[in-house]
Amino acid sequence: MIFKMLQVAVAALAASGVASAAFSIDTTEDIKETAATIAWDLLQYYKGNQSGQTPGILPGPPPAGDYYWWEAGAMWGTLIDYWKLTGDDSYNGLITDAMLWQVGPFKNYMPPNVTASLGNDDQGFWGMTAMLAAENGFPDPPADQPQWLALAQAVFNTQAAPDRHDDSCNGGLRWQIPWANNGYNYKNSIANGCFFNLGARLARYTNNETYANWAVDTWDWMVKVGFMDKDYNIYDGGHVEHDCKDINKAQFSYNNGVFLQGAAYMYNYTNGSAIWKQRTQSLLDATLKTFFPKDIAYEVACEEHMSCTTDMLSFKGYMHRWLAVVTQIADFTAPQILRVLKTSTEAAVATCTGEANGRTCGFKWNTKAYDGSHGAGQQMNVLGAVSSLLIGQVKAPVTNTTGGTSKGDPNAGSQYDTFNDKKLPPTTGDKAGASILTLLVLGVALGTFGWMSAA
Repeated sequence: MIFKMLQVAVAALAASGVASAAFSIDTTEDIKETAATIAWDLLQYYKGNQSGQTPGILPGPPPAGDYYWWEAGAMWGTLIDYWKLTGDDSYNGLITDAMLWQVGPFKNYMPPNVTASLGNDDQGFWGMTAMLAAENGFPDPPADQPQWLALAQAVFNTQAAPDRHDDSCNGGLRWQIPWANNGYNYKNSIANGCFFNLGARLARYTNNETYANWAVDTWDWMVKVGFMDKDYNIYDGGHVEHDCKDINKAQFSYNNGVFLQGAAYMYNYTNGSAIWKQRTQSLLDATLKTFFPKDIAYEVACEEHMSCTTDMLSFKGYMHRWLAVVTQIADFTAPQILRVLKTSTEAAVATCTGEANGRTCGFKWNTKAYDGSHGAGQQMNVLGAVSSLLIGQVKAPVTNTTGGTSKGDPNAGSQYDTFNDKKLPPTTGDKAGASILTLLVLGVALGTFGWMSAA
């Protein structure tokens, strides 16, 4: 019913010649209406609720569609934040079904059908979305289904397992999980950033120091390996055969965002420790300088020449959402961040067209006009930005002592197929999957890895 109502409302606006009013952010109600319109448009890219389609994923992976598995996990996180910030629960059932469908046989977000391109960062994004559901008080799944906190713990535990942390480059997570995947020889910031972020948030939610210790170790490793420099620039990664010294110095906003939010959580967890306050502030300054020229989000590695991949076209929205939460858990940052987010969002909505047939939002926000691009990433970006304007009207992320209801399992994820040294006997499905992996890995994963390995 809500879908039909939105269609009728938008058509009426277009017919009256004032469709652009749908993208106003002047008042709280304007923001909610604009966010509702953009959320609806975003879900037009999702086919998983249609007959014969796979629940939980966007069309893909390439060449079957534009989107890799991880981006759907990020989309559900965007919509969970949308629910919290606007109060619109229209999509909550869809979100829950999607999140539970993709948990995989070991309930740790490692479904076998994505093995050919399964990275620690991919698994990490789904884990962070499960963590977000717990922190936001998103409705708990049925009692006989995996719970949000337990799912986040399962992802963390599998990534903290010894088989994920080898001695190459003196530690750190590799990009890919299966040894046969192209990119297994690459250690990168986003994989370690997701792990750091999840550890910091689990530490705050559960008050368990083990998670915090992992977060500290990961931050320290990033600095020692050179992926984060003294000026808080965060670079993409390096190859293990070069001891990670061949650092690809491409900078992406989601790397800064995931570490910045994690640092703010560590500041909160440590009750405002001086070191985490300094790290949060320094990384914030570097992030705004690099990725918000003239206070408008800009993907510095690819935007000028529009060489962004489908993945990169979604990074701005995560940055906006994560920065908004930083203002709640490290409130000394609020005056600096909120001003920038407002200016950036004003530019973002200016890229949205108001046409009922072909309504969409663009990517190059600094043009303040539609640039001809469209996709789930562009919609997620603007939805995340618009929704985040309401951050001051909602409570901060909860913990298990401040209203959190999600049930955890500290041992979740302890039994799983490592891909490297199988703990369980192979099934017929495993053998078939291995054959498919051999055939697909070069065609599927190589395309993903190409941009990362470029200097």
